[in-house]
Amino acid sequence: MIDLPMKINILGASGSGVTTLGLALAEKLHIPYFDSDLYFWERSDPPFTIRRDAQQRNLLINNDMGKYSRWILGGSVINWGDDWMPAFDLVIFLWIPPQIRIARLKKRELERYGEVIYTNPERNIQFNEFIAWASGYDNGMARGRTLNAHETWMSKLTCPILNIREDISVEDRVDIVIKKIVNSGLYL
Repeated sequence: MIDLPMKINILGASGSGVTTLGLALAEKLHIPYFDSDLYFWERSDPPFTIRRDAQQRNLLINNDMGKYSRWILGGSVINWGDDWMPAFDLVIFLWIPPQIRIARLKKRELERYGEVIYTNPERNIQFNEFIAWASGYDNGMARGRTLNAHETWMSKLTCPILNIREDISVEDRVDIVIKKIVNSGLYL
């Protein structure tokens, strides 16, 4: 195989499997995976409560990804500036039915943080606000990241876009992506 530059963005609603697919693809393709949340949010306790300055965020992520000709970026960067529009060789969009996605999120949050999301009043508010926000993705009631916002952003892209709009296994998703990469001439 020829080692061609390949820059992939995987996006979708929270709980759609972006990180899971990104990590599996990174392992299969032997390229680094970057999670946009690690750049968007500063480390905090509780987590995901302090947004990083946009200029600092972009500097950090560009510095890290700039070390590689091939990478996968997981997460939505639709509001990170127009410089991201031409940055990708392939965009993968994941969608699964909301009821499956929300159930996954509730399970994930409990596994990550434990009972504190129910027993600590402040953390419970944060948990419920997160689930309410995530629930608004498909109907447009969420702030920022919505199905409509993602579809509008993707309509402006010039690179190939792969839509995976079904709840299938990670292995099946990886196979679909690999076929798309090969057929697009991104990895020969």
